[in-house]
Amino acid sequence: MREFFAYRIQDRTNNFSLITNGGRLYQQLLVDAYMSIESKMLFYIRCQQKNLRCESYEKLVNLHNSGNFDISSIGQRVILPSSFMGGARYMRENYLDAMAICKWFGYPDFFITMTCNPKWPEVKRFFNHKNLKAEDRPDILCRLFKIKLDSFVTDLKEGLLFGKVKAVVYMIDFQKRGLPHAHVCVFMHHDYKINNADKIDSIISAELPNKQEDPELFDLVSEFMIHGPCGAENMSCSGMINKKCSKNFPKSFSDHTSVDSNGYPVYRRREDGVFVKKSDVNLDNRSVVLYNPKLLKRYQAHINVKWCNQSGSIKYLFKYINKGPNRATAFLEQGGDTEDVPEQPVDEIKEYYDCRYVSACEASWRIFSYEVHYRTPSVVRLPFHLPGQQQIVYGEDEYIDDVVDKASVSKSMFIDWMTINGVDPEARKLSYVEFPSRFIWKTQERKWQRRKKGCSIGRIYSVSPAAGEGYYLRILLNKVKGPTKFEDIRTVNGNILPTFRDACYELGLLDDDNEYIECIVEASNAGTEFYLRNLFCTMLTCGSLSRPEIVWEKTWNYLAEDIIHKQQQLLDCPGLSINEEQIKNLTLLEIEKILLRNNSSLRRFNTMPFPILKLWTLQIIDLLLKRCVMIVKVYSMSLILFLSHLQMNSAVFIMK
Repeated sequence: MREFFAYRIQDRTNNFSLITNGGRLYQQLLVDAYMSIESKMLFYIRCQQKNLRCESYEKLVNLHNSGNFDISSIGQRVILPSSFMGGARYMRENYLDAMAICKWFGYPDFFITMTCNPKWPEVKRFFNHKNLKAEDRPDILCRLFKIKLDSFVTDLKEGLLFGKVKAVVYMIDFQKRGLPHAHVCVFMHHDYKINNADKIDSIISAELPNKQEDPELFDLVSEFMIHGPCGAENMSCSGMINKKCSKNFPKSFSDHTSVDSNGYPVYRRREDGVFVKKSDVNLDNRSVVLYNPKLLKRYQAHINVKWCNQSGSIKYLFKYINKGPNRATAFLEQGGDTEDVPEQPVDEIKEYYDCRYVSACEASWRIFSYEVHYRTPSVVRLPFHLPGQQQIVYGEDEYIDDVVDKASVSKSMFIDWMTINGVDPEARKLSYVEFPSRFIWKTQERKWQRRKKGCSIGRIYSVSPAAGEGYYLRILLNKVKGPTKFEDIRTVNGNILPTFRDACYELGLLDDDNEYIECIVEASNAGTEFYLRNLFCTMLTCGSLSRPEIVWEKTWNYLAEDIIHKQQQLLDCPGLSINEEQIKNLTLLEIEKILLRNNSSLRRFNTMPFPILKLWTLQIIDLLLKRCVMIVKVYSMSLILFLSHLQMNSAVFIMK
């Protein structure tokens, strides 16, 4: 079906198409066409739910040995798979893949947002002799944007823009009005990383250029990279929240680029008298959006370039670019006594459908089967399992003998890794997570082969500590190299230990609560700070920590990465700076809140510090008083304009 619609919406020489010249009706056709394609895929998944089962190999063998050959009622049902583009699992897996790249190469150096420009010369040329507007052909906009985006990524990888690049990750997003834009994260080679403010100024600009020296760049910045007018000049601007610009424009003047106390860059915005006029308002350097002159000249579109500093929380960045579509859910249900009503199973397909918004541009993008997520190098997801616990997917009507004898049972990715270790000396030098950098998994042949070119990053699927032996096996897979069988993984100093947990203890991985410290550190690569604090509280309440104060001291910085941001939002103070003692105190306060909700408290743990509520309360009161004084002064100054000359002098004297 997708191929049919992709064929029908193409332009052909000397062939007038009534469909593509339908204007707004054509937009509706594209949306309806894609929804038909997506509905068909979801309908197939829903129908397969009744037939497909998933169970471990060991349980099926035990069932076969017991003489029970009916497997129609055995196994759990698969719901909305991670392979379905746009689903919750799909977004989560792509987020974890992006964080795996971040873990391998370090923090990204640049965060770039590239937006489609409906006024590109190619677009104007196409519509020159047509009685149509750019929005009437979203398929043309998407195709051209994809060409520009591919060219941009190629320039990045070839080092033509910022220097040598190690990795690139991007995600396509669609505005409600329809235009597609890409969120791009760029990981630079260590020789080209920014380590001082002078290098920032050579790549990123936040100023209007000199019109006499570079009139082309001045016109491009004036058209694409000016924010507003907003604020007092335009209170009805869509970006205004509580009578303030949500993007904190206009910015403050600054003679030099610097890094503030929280580690965020303050870009150079000099007061040089240069301005542009928009909506009868003069806008100067304080309203300029960050840009790169070379990129802006080359692609002639809104391209926002930001430097990602290492002290910031990069997880928010990857969460944002993998957030999925916006939606609002509302439903009606029958009232009455619900005590005896059984809990309804979660229907993930229905949840995906609820209040889903699809624009004409997104429909065109999906019909052409363009990728929504892109990353280079690729990430290989590495499954693992305990002996005999590999998962098998089978049909409801399949014979158990055929299921047990499947080739996928004896040749899983994890088992074949150990098989290769037995015959290849080079493979024995690599751990499981390092293996994809030198070997490639052939899906059809179901075996690993030596890689001839390129490189991939491995990511082992995560498991909860509650998984028991599976959790300890995963710990060992990050350390052990070259095992040929399961016994080799739990062999330490020539001794085969009975369990994987014992092997972890023998290697010193579980001494002095190191197991829990590593668990929090590893979870910080992908989990939010809220999740990490809940994880720490779970460890406290379960009594798992022998010395919780040591775990706290070694992991508090991971639990507190969002504290400054939360306080800035709470107090409506973007420039708020907090010292280390205050951050620790606020983090302990958040932990205490979680414990109180679970009928516990930090006071039950004698060695753990307790938040000092009085300290932060006084600081908040002092900050709020200063803000009130500032607001009163601003309001008073606005009233002074209506006073006489004598009254004005008196008011200014009082305010001093």
